[in-house]
Amino acid sequence: MDIKTGKGTMPLTSLIAILSVSLLVNLPGLAISPVLANLDKIFPGSSQLSIQMLTILPNLFIIPFVLLSGQIASSSSKSVILLWGLGFYLASGVIYLFTNAMWQLIAVSCLLGVGCGLLIPLAASLITDNFDGKERMQMLGIKSGVANLSLIVATLVVGWLGRWNWHLPFIVYLLPVIPLVMFGAIRSYANVPSAPAGQKVEGKGFIIPRMVSIVLLYFGTTFFVIVLSYYLPFLLAKHGIDASKVGTITAIFFFAIFLPGFILPLIVKLFRRRTVFFAMLSVALGLGLLCVGYTMPLLCTGAFLMGWGYGIIQPTVYDKATRAVDTPTKNTMALAIILATNYVAITIAPFIIDGIRDLIGSKSDLFPFQFNLVLAAIYSMVILFYRNGFAFDTDSDYLK
Repeated sequence: MDIKTGKGTMPLTSLIAILSVSLLVNLPGLAISPVLANLDKIFPGSSQLSIQMLTILPNLFIIPFVLLSGQIASSSSKSVILLWGLGFYLASGVIYLFTNAMWQLIAVSCLLGVGCGLLIPLAASLITDNFDGKERMQMLGIKSGVANLSLIVATLVVGWLGRWNWHLPFIVYLLPVIPLVMFGAIRSYANVPSAPAGQKVEGKGFIIPRMVSIVLLYFGTTFFVIVLSYYLPFLLAKHGIDASKVGTITAIFFFAIFLPGFILPLIVKLFRRRTVFFAMLSVALGLGLLCVGYTMPLLCTGAFLMGWGYGIIQPTVYDKATRAVDTPTKNTMALAIILATNYVAITIAPFIIDGIRDLIGSKSDLFPFQFNLVLAAIYSMVILFYRNGFAFDTDSDYLK
């Protein structure tokens, strides 16, 4: 069975192989989460900082290696980078199963960040290189859906495995076996030239105003929604809501991110040029419900609205990144910059929010949600005002 790509067709097997790379990109840091609370017992004498480093370090290593992958891919074989990334990722998964010291866990977390960083831009560029038009937008949506579905399923699996043995959750980092087994179906599509043979490549590379606008859009959106992960447990505890409900609300958030990916062309067809505006408005409304709603129905609805808006903006920004260059060879680097932006926002968000909270002397657990609600509302108005600008205008060309 062949799949239409907007440039021709692709065997279904190759498409599945390409999408299998997206199974890996959201998982770093996940497997360690069920055992974080018990690590001080597993490794007596471990400091709180060393435990926190297990979740922080993968993201810190991902950022430079995302950019490095994008830079190398501009002039080298993507299949080689893909193999190295899968190899580092799988090696970390195997080593995790045999670690018996905190320093070993920290070192392997760095290796995991390296492998994932190399893979992240390729998971998107394998699609942007081989698809075009409506098919590209649809596939980028499916790619985001696959990555987030993998996160949802893995969250449930590692939580269950962690009850038996603290090593078992790391089994999820053996998933690179899937794209490695199917590598033959990926190889020819990983080495598609950025520009057709014989075509003269002109242009300076990045269209700076376009890149800046989509970086700001993606940074802001990620910054707004990440408060759910960092601050929701404290908010629920203050209002006497069982901490176990955090998992339910978070699962709904990720499920909502997953859904739009599979119907993105329909969403764009419905909202047209206001797609990004309504997505950001959904994020703002979700934050608003978290500020006023202390019942599970309101909290779950708020989380769903935030995830839904983010799930629309994420693949849209990926597609915009390939339109923010005037030289096809810079497509992967443009994606790398956008994807690195996501991890920068995740890493620095708590420092910015807590810094501003300390500056104004607020002790409220609601402050992070109120602060981000105000910013999201301002973003929504800016998007509405500049709705015909590059970053915010999802024009009808995507639907052809």
